[in-house]
Amino acid sequence: MKAYVLKKYGASSEAFELREMEMPTPSARQILIKSEAFGLNFADIMARQGLYRDAPPLPAVIGYEAVGRVEKIGAEVKNFKIGQRVVALTRFGSYAEFAVTDERAAVEIPEDMDAGVSAAIATQYSTAYYCAYEMAPLFAGQQVLVQAAAGGVGIALVQMAKNAGCTVYGTAGSDDKIKFLSELGVDYPINYNKEDFEQFIKTRSKDGLDVVFDSLGGKAVKKGFKLLGSGGRMVCFGVGSRANKTKGILNDLSLAIGFGIYSPIQFLMNSKGIIGVNMLRLADNKPETLQRCMKNVSELIIDKKLHPHVGAKFKHEELAKAHDFLGGRASIGKVIVCWD
Repeated sequence: MKAYVLKKYGASSEAFELREMEMPTPSARQILIKSEAFGLNFADIMARQGLYRDAPPLPAVIGYEAVGRVEKIGAEVKNFKIGQRVVALTRFGSYAEFAVTDERAAVEIPEDMDAGVSAAIATQYSTAYYCAYEMAPLFAGQQVLVQAAAGGVGIALVQMAKNAGCTVYGTAGSDDKIKFLSELGVDYPINYNKEDFEQFIKTRSKDGLDVVFDSLGGKAVKKGFKLLGSGGRMVCFGVGSRANKTKGILNDLSLAIGFGIYSPIQFLMNSKGIIGVNMLRLADNKPETLQRCMKNVSELIIDKKLHPHVGAKFKHEELAKAHDFLGGRASIGKVIVCWD
């Protein structure tokens, strides 16, 4: 099979190499998927830059999600059969024509579901679902901040918050994205390159925010926490501010300091909290939770209650271009790479 191997850290044009590799064999509870497309995520950008600790050592085939058909099944697989069309969280390895995953990290999808929409289920919409339905359930009338609201997870969170009847503040870094957020239903779109989101929200949120969804990390966490009112919760699920920065201890230290220092006493006295979300840990240790999120998201999309936005599709020969597009923060919604 063909696979794109991350052979070195650095520029996308030099980091990947298309190689012939041995096809993986599914273990007892795994399925083998013949891929039609795979999704890109910001974690991929950070892995290419050598900034992602969870990424496998080089050389490696990275990638979180694959859309395709079940090619083979393990001896103990009960819920899938050969030929079914599925989307799966692959826990790396999706930049290939064939990928394996635990059957609990995959869901069947309709024949006519767009590959980009399907790819959004595995990582981005499942992350948003876990954050907004299980870690910090939303209720009508609440005030919610979604950082990087024009990204894949951000769009999903906005849709979930609006479905719940919340007032939504959403940040983005360009006028085009601000226009998109307005059309999406964000009540207060904020261009963080023109306005300080903390000051903007302070003047409009009298009692403080109920929930902050943060994918940026660093100083944004400290600012967001200050905006929470009584009973407020912050859900942190990414460190997007770390991307495109030089690897080194000084940058790591600056990022850590930016987060701030917190105490349980502080949370107790003010009735506030911070929750961390890492979907890879769930995939490793609680795959049933991941499966529940994927199934529920898939049903909501099929029922047209959620609407993933596909920002771009690239041919597999354009992998470097796709990485540059996503890493340059010009993308809106899901970015995928197609084999056919």
